[in-house]
Amino acid sequence: MYLNFDKNENILIVNLSGEFDHNSAGEVRVKIDDRIDRDNIEKVILNFSGVNFMDSSGIGAVLGRYKKISNKGGQICIAAPNKNVNRIFELAGLYKVIKNYNTVDEAVRCI
Repeated sequence: MYLNFDKNENILIVNLSGEFDHNSAGEVRVKIDDRIDRDNIEKVILNFSGVNFMDSSGIGAVLGRYKKISNKGGQICIAAPNKNVNRIFELAGLYKVIKNYNTVDEAVRCI
């Protein structure tokens, strides 16, 4: 799993690529949390356009970041998941609590 961070004004955009599974979920959690805390971030977009596989550990990591941001009164959303990752989010019921956007640009405009 590879992470790349961008900032658009007060929004942290996390670009994820690779496999988001039990091998990478811990590292992803630590890196995102560190960036949220260091830059006092309250709005996060998780760009899933480069993620080709995700398991329940990835879902847990996303939910943990949702909880962290929500406790600060902020917002988090998911952008550009592929068909397989989107299906996992749907089956897990994640879209009941986290908004999903087709593109990062759309998410930036709406968050």
